[in-house]
Amino acid sequence: MPGAEGPFEQRFGEFVVVRTHGRVAELVLDRPASMNAVSAAMARSIAAACAALAEDRDVRVAVLTSTHDRAFCVGADLKERNGLSDADLMRQRPVARAAYTGVLELPMPAIAAVRGYALGGGYELALACDVIVADTTTVVALPEVSVGVIPGGGGTQLLPRRVGAARAAELVFTARRVAADEAFALGLVDRLAEGDGDARAEALALADRIAGNSPVGLRAAKRALRLGQGLDLRAGLEVEDAAWRTVAFSGDRAEGVAAFNEKRKPEWPGK
Repeated sequence: MPGAEGPFEQRFGEFVVVRTHGRVAELVLDRPASMNAVSAAMARSIAAACAALAEDRDVRVAVLTSTHDRAFCVGADLKERNGLSDADLMRQRPVARAAYTGVLELPMPAIAAVRGYALGGGYELALACDVIVADTTTVVALPEVSVGVIPGGGGTQLLPRRVGAARAAELVFTARRVAADEAFALGLVDRLAEGDGDARAEALALADRIAGNSPVGLRAAKRALRLGQGLDLRAGLEVEDAAWRTVAFSGDRAEGVAAFNEKRKPEWPGK
C-alpha cells in the first residue's frame, strides 16, 4: 500500500476502502445502504484493512470515517444476526472481534471522525481509536442491553477507561443515546467540530498535524500510553522507559535533535 507517493485507494471487500492522503490513511466504512451496520463480511474487511495498515511504515496516522451522511456506524447487523443459530453466532464471534481488535491494535495514532449515529459496535469502533472527533449531528450510545446482549466490541472496557466506571455503568445500563453537546461534555468524544459534516475535515487536519512528527516517536508514544493504562505508577513508568529505549537510539531521534539545533524541519527516516 503506497504511503507518501501520492493519492491511492484500495478496496477491502465490498464495504471498506482505504485512501491515503500523503502520510495519513483514511479507513472508510462504505456500506451506506445499511448505515454501515457491521455484517460478517464487513467485519472481515475492517480486520483486513487494519492488518494492511499495520504493516505500512509510510502511514503515520489513520483516520476512521464513513461515507454515510447520517451515520458513522449503527453497530452490528441485527438483520443478519436474526437468522443465525447459536452455532452460527459462535462462529461469527471471532470474526467480529477481529474487526474491533484490528482498529484497537493499529500501531499508529488513530482518529475517528464521527458524523450522525455511532451506536453499539459503531461507537466501539470509535472508542478503539485514540481520539474521537465528532460533529453537531453526532449521537452515541451503547444500547446492547436493550436487545439482550452487552457491548462486545470493547465497550465495557474502553468506556470506563475514558469516562470512569460509574459514568460508563450509567450509560451501558440505561442504553440511552447521547447527543453531541452532552457527549463532548461527558468526554464521550474529544473534539466537537462546529458544523454539520465538519468532523472528517477536522479529523484529517488533526491527523496531518500529528503526521508531521516522528513516526518512530508516535508509535512508541502510543504503545506507552496503551500499555500503561490500568497499571500502578511504578509499573507504568517501566512501560514508559521501555518505550523510550526503543526511540532513544533511533535515526528519528538523531534527526530530530539535529534539526532542532540547525533550526530546520526534520526529515524523519522513520527508523
